[in-house]
Amino acid sequence: MKNQRKYDREFKVNAVKLYQESGKSLDEISNNLGIPISTLSTWVSKFKKNGELSFSGSGKISPCNEELYLLRRELNNVKQERDILKKAVAIFSKAKK
Repeated sequence: MKNQRKYDREFKVNAVKLYQESGKSLDEISNNLGIPISTLSTWVSKFKKNGELSFSGSGKISPCNEELYLLRRELNNVKQERDILKKAVAIFSKAKK
């Protein structure tokens, strides 16, 4: 199993900016920082695509996923309410007999 290191958002942004501003190659930057070149390359691509909104981990939701998250949460709430109502109907139906 690979040893997966976790990097915080600040580290990722600083690594990408170092690459963009220093004029050094991805290989040089990745060696200096001790991270795989594929990881740094992925970060650079994400940063080019999403800018400062990149690397939103740690519970932060990217804008494109926010609506999906809210809809799933609402659906879960509605399912819980439905289940409660089903149980209440069953209880009150038994009480009438």
